[in-house]
Formats: sequence, structure tokens, C-alpha cells
Amino acid sequence: MIEAAAPEGKRHRRLIAAAAGVAALVPVYYLTDAAARFLRAGNAAFAPAPMGLACLAAVAVLVTLLTARPAAALCCGLPLAAAGVVFGLDLDTAMGAAGTLPWAREGGLPWSLPGGAPWAEPGEPPGTLAGTSGLYALIGVVLVLSALLPDRLRSMLKG
Repeated sequence: MIEAAAPEGKRHRRLIAAAAGVAALVPVYYLTDAAARFLRAGNAAFAPAPMGLACLAAVAVLVTLLTARPAAALCCGLPLAAAGVVFGLDLDTAMGAAGTLPWAREGGLPWSLPGGAPWAEPGEPPGTLAGTSGLYALIGVVLVLSALLPDRLRSMLKG
């Protein structure tokens, strides 16, 4: 009886990990773009960009957590890698798709300050800067490759 329950529990864990990977896609996408925007602003002002570093650190934490479970890493990494490929191959199509994303228009992100500037610059949907710079492709490929690693080389977070 216990042996029969083990595969069922494993299936549930994979399903939960896959759902976590899909759920992590939104914060990874928007935090990566926020980091790219803050770093661009710091570069333009020739000033430090601590918020860019903070956003990149948050993305690094999320990616590290996702690498603990292959299903989570694949469910987040494959769409990010695909977005990176589309940004690299056909910018017009990628920007058109990014313009349809939530928070691409007025109002900004849910955590934006009231009365603050919209998230996206006119003509620059969310994800454009991170996509054209290759950040989505890099993060996505890292996640997919981490899912392909054998268990003995997987993250210590797996437990």
C-alpha cells in the first residue's frame, strides 16, 4: 500500500513544482525588466543604481529556488528562453506581444506608487529592455540547463 502511494505523491510534487515555476514567471519577467531599466537610468545619469542591483538580487534568489525542482525550472525557464529568442530574432513581433501584457499601459505595476509614471515608456512595452539585452534568454537557458542536471549535481535547496 505504501509503495503504491509513493508514485502518486511524486506526481503531486512535480505538479506543485510546475505550478510554482509558472507562478514565478511573472515576477522573474517584471523584476528582470525593472533591473534593466534601473541600470539603464543609472548608466544614463552616470550614477549608482542600487535598485537595479536589488532587482537583480531578487531575480537571483527566485532562480536559485527554482533550480531546486526540475519541473519548476522548466516551467519558468522555457517561456523565458522563448521570449529571449523572439526578442533576438524578431523585435517587432516581440514588442507587439509585450505590449499586450498586463501593466503595459497606464497605471503601472500593482506595486507602483500612486500617481507614479506608467511602467512602460511610450513605444517600449515591459520586457523590451531585458529582452533586447539578452537577459531573458540567459536566465531561461540557465533554468532549462539546471533542470537537465542529474540529481547529484542539483541545488542543495532540494533537501
